[in-house]
Amino acid sequence: MEERDKLREECGVFGVFSEDSERDVSALVYYGLFALQHRGQESAGIAAVKNGVIECRKGMGLVGDVFKGGEAQKMRGSAAVGHVRYSTAGASNLENAQPFISRFKLGSIAAAHNGTLTNAEVVRELLEDAGVGFTSSSDSEVIVNLIAKNYRKGLEKALTDTIQSIKGSYALIVLTDNDMVGARDPNGIRPLCLGKIDKGWVLSSESCAIDAIGGEFVRDVEPGEMVIVSKEQVLSFTFSEKTRRAICAFEYVYFARPDSVIDGVDVFGSRVRAGEILARESPANADLVIGVPDSGIPAAIGYGRAANIRFGVGIVKSKYVGRIFIAPGQREREQAVSVKHNVIKSEVNGKRVVLIDDSIVRGTTSKRLVSILKTAGAAEVHIRVCSPSVKFPCFFGIDTPHRKDLISNSSGSIDELCLSLGADSLAFLSAEGLLESLNGKEGYCLGCFTGEYPIPVRVEAKQREGEACYK
Repeated sequence: MEERDKLREECGVFGVFSEDSERDVSALVYYGLFALQHRGQESAGIAAVKNGVIECRKGMGLVGDVFKGGEAQKMRGSAAVGHVRYSTAGASNLENAQPFISRFKLGSIAAAHNGTLTNAEVVRELLEDAGVGFTSSSDSEVIVNLIAKNYRKGLEKALTDTIQSIKGSYALIVLTDNDMVGARDPNGIRPLCLGKIDKGWVLSSESCAIDAIGGEFVRDVEPGEMVIVSKEQVLSFTFSEKTRRAICAFEYVYFARPDSVIDGVDVFGSRVRAGEILARESPANADLVIGVPDSGIPAAIGYGRAANIRFGVGIVKSKYVGRIFIAPGQREREQAVSVKHNVIKSEVNGKRVVLIDDSIVRGTTSKRLVSILKTAGAAEVHIRVCSPSVKFPCFFGIDTPHRKDLISNSSGSIDELCLSLGADSLAFLSAEGLLESLNGKEGYCLGCFTGEYPIPVRVEAKQREGEACYK
């Protein structure tokens, strides 16, 4: 059983297109995927096109493991697309690693997808009835096969027909023999942005990856927008009627790197503001504010600033422990937490400590951190969480534990939850406070906090207690 004490993003996508047909961009995609490694650690892959031929290499593990020994440099192409994955729809195996490739008589395409389709099963059955074969259980392969099936109509029409047939969340990059295409779902649930390099263009899940290769961030791809990059031009058009923007709020709470900007909101700044608002909503009498590394630190800075309490570094996180532990029981999972985090005793001894975290999912980490802080001599530990309590599953690309395993559902009231964690007090940021930290009152999906979703989902899927998310 995996230790899942944080919600998991499904994946990250990255593509580069050079107007110079002699330039090789595979290495740039390799470095871009490194910058997006936080979005998925189960598999990685790169597909590159050279002289009309698409070559793809992918494997299980981190980017550096899959492409060790200069494997990325061996690939050649003036355009390339890459993917890092954490599975939510489909098992964790090589067959589900991306990009997916489809070769047919009219050409070849490679596709990388971040998100989850809510109608994947229905579309898959229709394609199978039409004689289309599948090699994986991933809903992303549904997209590739739909494009291939409609390709005789031309690229733009094939993409438009495909996108109008699928429902759910997606940030999609498609590579053909001559073009690179980016598309974002009509609600903008998953992020996608456009960047510029010398004589070329970049599509990425986050702006930090564009910075990593020395590119220039241009703008976000808008919800319901398709961008087609070719040697001659960059075209943009809207493929859906205007709908309510509903970007996943957890991108700002936890998923995205703090040096990214998503839909005009600075991620680091939003986390600092969340801490400031949390201090206003839920003050605490304390001597020291510390953050749970890494995403809790900006909020701790904001909390300390607003509450006029000293910010300190009281917890150290091992940089060499992965985000996934294979731990068969609760005792082993708790031990894994202590391997990942340790306390600086001289910093917390005798202090009343405010512990800032981005979220609480199962509660394993929070309970262990309170324990090791008090063992190190902390007089009091007050937990403050810079997001609302997570109570509902996600159907749009986040791996959510079973609803019964979400500690905010299983522990009763806030006071009972506080007692179970061993803390002296506990408080969550309000939904209104989270929206305020994002510089707006609307335009975000808060489904995992409120149970209100921007896209209708099947009733039976919402009622299932045994499934982590929509498959």
